[in-house]
Amino acid sequence: MMKKVLAILVVLAVAMLLTSSAWADDAAATYKAKCASCHGADGNGSPIGLKLGVTPFKASKGTDADWAKITKEGKGKMPPYKTLSDDQIKDLVKYMRTLK
Repeated sequence: MMKKVLAILVVLAVAMLLTSSAWADDAAATYKAKCASCHGADGNGSPIGLKLGVTPFKASKGTDADWAKITKEGKGKMPPYKTLSDDQIKDLVKYMRTLK
């Protein structure tokens, strides 16, 4: 019985790692394709795009919902990305929060 439980836990752990890796790859690819040209590869901005996390959406102040809304609807010079699904945007926001 204990071996079965251990085997199940190992399978679940491996599945979580693979899913996490796939999420990171997908979100990074989306960021590179849709965001990096303006916000920079590392999120530190460019001559045409703001650094991620600057006022009014500092990471400590702006919620994930705020970032998702701006990503989906656009704001100021930033175009809307309505072709991205809610799950893609959620993953993208999660990825953007990892950038320093």
